Amino acid sequence: MKEIKAIIEAYHKIDFTKNKAALATVVRVEGSSYRRTGARMLITDSGEWIGGISGGCLEGDALKKAKFAIAQNKATVITYDTTEDDPYQIGVGLGCNGIIDVLLVALDYQNALNQVSILQQCVENREPNVLITVVKLKGHFKNIQLGQAIKYDGETDFPLNYLHKDLILNIKNCLKSEKSESKIYQCSEGEIQLFIEVIIPSTHLVIYGGNYDIYPMTKLAKEIGWKVSVVCNPLKVHKSLFEMADAVVEKDKTEEIKIDPYTVALLMAHDYETDFKNMRNLLRTSIKYIGMLGPKKRTDKMFLKLLEEGNPVSDKNLARIATPVGLDIGATNPEEIAISIIAEIKTFFTGRTGQRLKFREGAIYE
Repeated sequence: MKEIKAIIEAYHKIDFTKNKAALATVVRVEGSSYRRTGARMLITDSGEWIGGISGGCLEGDALKKAKFAIAQNKATVITYDTTEDDPYQIGVGLGCNGIIDVLLVALDYQNALNQVSILQQCVENREPNVLITVVKLKGHFKNIQLGQAIKYDGETDFPLNYLHKDLILNIKNCLKSEKSESKIYQCSEGEIQLFIEVIIPSTHLVIYGGNYDIYPMTKLAKEIGWKVSVVCNPLKVHKSLFEMADAVVEKDKTEEIKIDPYTVALLMAHDYETDFKNMRNLLRTSIKYIGMLGPKKRTDKMFLKLLEEGNPVSDKNLARIATPVGLDIGATNPEEIAISIIAEIKTFFTGRTGQRLKFREGAIYE
């Protein structure tokens, strides 16, 4: 999501009276690749770009081909095959070792439905979005063009309604797995290949606390593209927090925070009563993850207090609480602890274990 936001920001800074631009998107990957489907790069005809479609081995060639696409004002798909030992193939020897399809689309800034404009609609939504991109056409299709991006909203007048049954089934499967895929469909008009992309909202980290360790936590979370809200006494925090965080919320106004399936909470007030009150309140919400800073015996004391109050913590609620929060990386200072916690939250959303990759069986990317 961070890359998409950066591309949108850069796009709006382009002076289209002087420059033109194209968007490169990885729409299919077979085998090994540094970046996966959905990786993007915004390119201008002046040679500037932001984002990336590989680890650096394809960007230079994509830049040249994007300029050609801009000059012709049309979309094209470039296939990079680095699986064979061909010294003339882009990417050979640089660790790609896969087949990568990259869609290049010249951007029409006057078109309110161009690729970047559609992406912006997805970014502004706190629910999973499905973006369908046409990556191959064979036959005679009306009102559908190569490179066209369509945001699926479930309406019956969807432009690809002649594929409705099979496409809707694929969309539902992608939403369920939260994974994107390319699909080929046969119909009376011919053959069409679509990239069904699931764009997940950025993680919303809600930090409860106002001590010095919230600053590296906020900074690192923002660096990887997360949304960050800090619940604290605004009069007792440094002014830099207001620049870093998306929101600084007063402790008695937490109802302003909207909790969705991509929201997580982190309790780091370093005050037992404050953390206990916040945990008790959060357990009444639908939030899926509550991280508790500090030793486990401290949280066990909170659980015992809840039991004595007649509100024992259920197994379901226990599963929501990470205590002590973070991965065991030997972190000792606030910056290292922030890395440990953010890494654990990432594993929570991806369903990974957090083990070293050298011990992982099979491919890094599923």
